[in-house]
Amino acid sequence: MILKTYIFIIFTTLFLHWETSETKSQGDIGRASLPPRGWNSYDSFCWTITEEEFLQNAELVAQRLKPHGYEYVVVDFLWYRKKTIGAYTDSYGFDVFDEWGRMVPDPGRWPSSQGGKGFSEVAGKVHSMGLKFGIHVMSGLSLQAFNANTLILDTTTGKAYEEAGRQWRAQDIGIKERTCAWMKNGFMSVNTKLGAGRAFLRSLYQQYADWGVDFVKLDCVFGDDLDLDEIIVVSEVLNELSRPIIYSLSPGTNAKPIIAKEVSGLVNMYRVTGDDWDTWEDVSAHFNVARDCIAANLVGVKGLKGKSWPDLDMLPLGWLTEAELCSPLGQNKEENPARNIILRFGAGSNDGPHRYCRLNLDEQRTQVTLWSMVRSPLIFGGDMRKLDDATFSLLTNPTLLEINWFSSNNMEFHYVTGSLSLSGKHSLSNHTEDKEKINVLETRVLALRSCKDVKANGWSTKVLDNNVEKVCWEENSNKCKAPFCLNKREALSASEGEMVYQHQNLGRLHLVVTERTELCFGASSNRKLTANEISRGSFSRCRSHANQMWENYNGTLMNSYSGLCAIMDFVRASSGGIRSWLATGRRGEIYLAFFNLNNQVTKMSAKISDITNAIHATSSKCSGTEVWSGTNLGAIKDSISMPVNAHGCALFVLNCT
Repeated sequence: MILKTYIFIIFTTLFLHWETSETKSQGDIGRASLPPRGWNSYDSFCWTITEEEFLQNAELVAQRLKPHGYEYVVVDFLWYRKKTIGAYTDSYGFDVFDEWGRMVPDPGRWPSSQGGKGFSEVAGKVHSMGLKFGIHVMSGLSLQAFNANTLILDTTTGKAYEEAGRQWRAQDIGIKERTCAWMKNGFMSVNTKLGAGRAFLRSLYQQYADWGVDFVKLDCVFGDDLDLDEIIVVSEVLNELSRPIIYSLSPGTNAKPIIAKEVSGLVNMYRVTGDDWDTWEDVSAHFNVARDCIAANLVGVKGLKGKSWPDLDMLPLGWLTEAELCSPLGQNKEENPARNIILRFGAGSNDGPHRYCRLNLDEQRTQVTLWSMVRSPLIFGGDMRKLDDATFSLLTNPTLLEINWFSSNNMEFHYVTGSLSLSGKHSLSNHTEDKEKINVLETRVLALRSCKDVKANGWSTKVLDNNVEKVCWEENSNKCKAPFCLNKREALSASEGEMVYQHQNLGRLHLVVTERTELCFGASSNRKLTANEISRGSFSRCRSHANQMWENYNGTLMNSYSGLCAIMDFVRASSGGIRSWLATGRRGEIYLAFFNLNNQVTKMSAKISDITNAIHATSSKCSGTEVWSGTNLGAIKDSISMPVNAHGCALFVLNCT
């Protein structure tokens, strides 16, 4: 008995040492050596969170989620906005900034920031809990600071930035034509070609480091809002700082792999979708995005002083706020549900309404299983103070967390079949499309792609009899169909207080439907899109904004706001079907996930031979369990079959010898 106990102690000690060494070796690689985990305030508080509420959530993260690898707690956007009557997500004139044009926390909501301390005390308290502190930041320079024409800080001297015998100010570097497309009253890009522009960005991130920030989430620079210049300069600044800071980009509307590859080596994580909320449409929209990221070998590649990870967005589980409150929209009441909700629940308060996640349990399991199989960062968005047992179990499921951090060979698995009736009739598979069973919608949209994409070279110019020029997309696949055309018109001069920025090379074309129209085409949406929405641009009053400026050359049509090129694309949205993912574990186990996107129970099946062939294994004898039902499959002969609930999933852990 003593000998058995001694052997058990030795075995346990060796196993724990192996686990610790494995995790430590991953951590030694560098920043974000594993997909980051944590909590973010956006889904449950929108922008109105207070210092007290944030620290309450942080304490609960430390107590309940930190043992499971969740270590970052992040304050999302507008922490510098005063919570008062008239303030909302795209209001103007309510932000707090210092003499150098840098945002500082609203002292009304963040009292410890008074006296110029910024987030220092909050970060210190977070660090004392064993956690790391993060903040959301918008791109470039605030419109308020631009209008105030603040001086720019030179961090090397501690004084105003000087070059060419003069001091430089906000209006020297701000690009007013390039305000964030979905927050036009908020922030604008800065000219990074100027020393003063780079000095301003350096002063921002030096301040964040001085505060003790460990994680920054930079918004309105990626996807349809691409600003590669700012992404690069910020990466260079963070690389030089003595404090290690995780670099995250958000959001990633329309972020195709060819665009993602341009930034993956510069950052540590980057969103590849619009905002994900608790609707089945948002969840199901992630399957194709996840497939494309894996196929392009983007997961866990070299990033800023470590690795980088495509981010499927936060997990909107548990107790949440309403999505409309967090979406910056137009000033018009009819266009702006956020303002309407504020009017109903108290002007300037934004305190509600709140609710529990609208996804049912099967849909929540599908979401966290897909996120884990793709190795996306896991950032929880619900209010920790109302964390229910079911949500806690999902967030801390040991199999999912093991897959998320340590699995490999992750891939979409195509050799799975399904029957819409349990009798086996009405069969379908995810690699042979069955249009009778899957409702496939095809929409023609004007989309944005990298100008390096070969598909971008499809535009031609036509001159009509009245000397009107059109730019037309030629349909290679259908010569009988009239091409899609827009009229070209010289861009209007600046008016109504708008300025034309002389230091930035903007396109000089407006695109209109007819020669006499006053509505011009803008490439990026004027509001934040959710994950399931198709980015298609919009027509609005013509103005001197880069979003409506285009250049037409060598068969391409490049937008001056994002530097991306327009193409006519067919977007196919499937409202059903089946999908499957496969991965291998660090101890030789195989993870197989079935996903049923149909609106009814579907019996799904896969052959063992197809599974082992996909991962190049020679074994054909397998046993295993299904995680969600706890079913012991015993010895599996030829195939795995299981009924999967509508919008649900099955997750198998297989051991093959």
